Amino acid sequence: MMLRYALQTVRARKAGFLGAFLALMCAAALITACGTLLETGLRGTIRTERYAAAPVVVSGDQNVHRTIVKHKKGKTKVKHKAKPIAERAWLPANLEQTLARTPGVARVVPELTFLAQPLTSAGTGGRTAYGHAWQSAALTPYRLTAGTAPKAATDLVIDRYLAARARLEPGDHLTVQSTRAPRSYRITGIAAPAADVSHQTSLFFSTGEAHRLAAHPGQVTAFGVIPAQGTDTGRIEQAVADALHGTTAQVSAGDARGPVEFLDAAAARVRLVSMGGAMGGTSLLVAVLVVVGTFALGVRQRHRELALLRAIAATPGQIRKLLGREALIVGAAAGVVGALLGLPLGGWLHARFVAKGAVPATLQHTASVYPPLAALAATLFGAWAAARVASRRITRIRPAEALAEARTEGTRPAWGRIVAGLLLLCGGVVLVVVLTGLRTEPASTPVTFLTVIVLSTSVALLGPLLVRAATLLLSNPLRLSGPGGRLATANLRGNAARMASVVTPLTLLIGMTCTVLFVQSTLGDAARAQAREGVRADWVVAAQGPGVPAEAARLLRTHDDAVTEVVRTTVRVGLDKYPAQGVTPAGLTRTWDPDVTAGSLSRLTARTVAVSQLAADQQHLKPGSTLKLTLGDGTPATFTVAAVYRRGLGFGDLTFAHDLVAHHVDNPLASSVLVATTRTQTQLATTLREFPGIRILSPAAADSLQAERQQANAAVNFLAMGLVLAFTAIAVVNTLAMSVSERVREFALLRLAGATRRQVLRMLRTEALSVLLLATSLGSGIALAVLTAFSVGMTGRAAPAVTPLLYVTVVATAALLALVATALPGRVALRVPAVRVATARE
Repeated sequence: MMLRYALQTVRARKAGFLGAFLALMCAAALITACGTLLETGLRGTIRTERYAAAPVVVSGDQNVHRTIVKHKKGKTKVKHKAKPIAERAWLPANLEQTLARTPGVARVVPELTFLAQPLTSAGTGGRTAYGHAWQSAALTPYRLTAGTAPKAATDLVIDRYLAARARLEPGDHLTVQSTRAPRSYRITGIAAPAADVSHQTSLFFSTGEAHRLAAHPGQVTAFGVIPAQGTDTGRIEQAVADALHGTTAQVSAGDARGPVEFLDAAAARVRLVSMGGAMGGTSLLVAVLVVVGTFALGVRQRHRELALLRAIAATPGQIRKLLGREALIVGAAAGVVGALLGLPLGGWLHARFVAKGAVPATLQHTASVYPPLAALAATLFGAWAAARVASRRITRIRPAEALAEARTEGTRPAWGRIVAGLLLLCGGVVLVVVLTGLRTEPASTPVTFLTVIVLSTSVALLGPLLVRAATLLLSNPLRLSGPGGRLATANLRGNAARMASVVTPLTLLIGMTCTVLFVQSTLGDAARAQAREGVRADWVVAAQGPGVPAEAARLLRTHDDAVTEVVRTTVRVGLDKYPAQGVTPAGLTRTWDPDVTAGSLSRLTARTVAVSQLAADQQHLKPGSTLKLTLGDGTPATFTVAAVYRRGLGFGDLTFAHDLVAHHVDNPLASSVLVATTRTQTQLATTLREFPGIRILSPAAADSLQAERQQANAAVNFLAMGLVLAFTAIAVVNTLAMSVSERVREFALLRLAGATRRQVLRMLRTEALSVLLLATSLGSGIALAVLTAFSVGMTGRAAPAVTPLLYVTVVATAALLALVATALPGRVALRVPAVRVATARE
């Protein structure tokens, strides 16, 4: 029975349910898009290219493993955890003999993969270039289409794609920047792959030269195992695994070969799961807040209808069922449409992440029925829950009170709402306090956005009180603005609940936007400030390519100058990840000052490490302490702490000797070289003229370059949260339009009472600006509190970085949305003759 009534109501009040439909549809689309990103991270395919002809691949273990044993209430729980390492793990070359003896193995092909960037004006078209030994060409396989295989140290075979792009032929010379100084090679041949290779370009060297450039004596990247003819791949995989039992080597076959080949795609899985989960969770919380407000406004518009139903003996339970079924009908329609729109939206979002370099193209976008179904379920539940929350007031009061409130808002305080709002406000304050103690970005970022949502929810619950308080403060200035101002004051005072439903999405929009925009700049500016204060060098050598070769640093070293090479990596202490760097110990204090608080940098050697104050506090370290960790390529190592320093945000949490780190990273080239010298920029440039792409920068110019890189990285986060902000902006317009459209009869009565059309529009503008002022104050206050707490936790200082022009742009955009969403429905409503509206049935 109630379902039939609900269908009739939705059919008869299509315009009234349009606002709720739009809010739910956008929520479903957003949740579906985030769900596809999450699914791509969990199940996305990484197709192999280089190992297409090797059914089984043996590689190093790319994870750090820990076993945690807990004893609780007489029970023992054992958990095995694994975290990925940052660099490629290498294998002992002598495993080749073990693999060759395995039954069913016809051939074992050792693989070397290393940095090899061709220095051509045509570039590589966005493809990553890798160097290999020619003997591993059989893994794809690559076959010569012209020329001969490389034999001498200066011979080189390039793939057909690079040859066509750079217009190279056998006999031409090509300069390659690999792990050593740039070197010119003679192209002896051009090879074409038998399989589809679209995400990389390959350069093949002679075996001796490949080992020299790989710089891992006695080690290989992987082994390709080619089984004997007729041997089942599953059987050979198991046989190889049995043969390697007791080693850390990993055996992969089928689709599992892709992550072995493309380590960046494997690492992007974790990042995409984290990003999709964070976006989806934030989207869901924002959607619930927005949808509840939209349904509350819709129920308020139908207060007279529902009050009449109560008056003719409809029970509170029947009203709840009616509203719940209406919500489910609207939610089902909106959920289906939104889920269908969310699928292409998720694909577009993945494509944008690939274009910005946040996700490699080798991780293919995956979308199944699960994200749309999850979005539909979330939409149905959100609509039903929103209807239940919105119906609490109308179902709890007596029918006579409901009829009385149908014309004017009730004056009795809703104590349950106030108590809930105060509790959420206290919860938000607690989260702000917690945020001041979080010192790592992975821990603080989710709490940051959760705090904004919790405080915005408290604003939604306390909204009527806040509107009344703001009206008291603004009443005198508004009265001075003429009849429109006096009418606006009366409306703000008499319809506080309606105005509060408009304040909530505006507050959320301003608070969330400011937090998204300024949280990255707060962290980035603090890191750059520490770097500026800590760099003592006169000049910074940087490279436009993969890095600065060690040979370039050697040319710069004289008896009077100090030259510090800096190479970056990430290490694991237990399962905890820390950014780290390797620096040249000689003359270090002349070029670098990390603000040492204990110990001395003069003790930095291949067996010692300097740690930041954050790492020292987390790991309980001091000078002389022993620190066990896992280097970037999975090598376990033990160090003695030599010093503790403050500027970890600008330089990383752990600092090692340069040569140590360079032997355990995929790219041993220096990210920068710090030079303390009396020589001029021109003299340094002349010294390094044989190294293409090298630039000599002042510390200020290097800082500007770092700012540009940070801005590019921040663009990924802006894109990730941009959809949430767009959804919130749509909710603002939707709520304002709904709020104005319900006041058609009120506008007609004002016109009949003598108000002009211009005065009514002025009243609307004044109301919109008053609501905007309140929302701007609340949203800015929330953002400022959250950003300040974030700054205290991450940088140790209450110094959020807020760009005034950007902040003004945010407020101006919110003002434009508010004014347009108010003026357009208002003008449409005023076009209908006042007499016709006043005499029409409700």
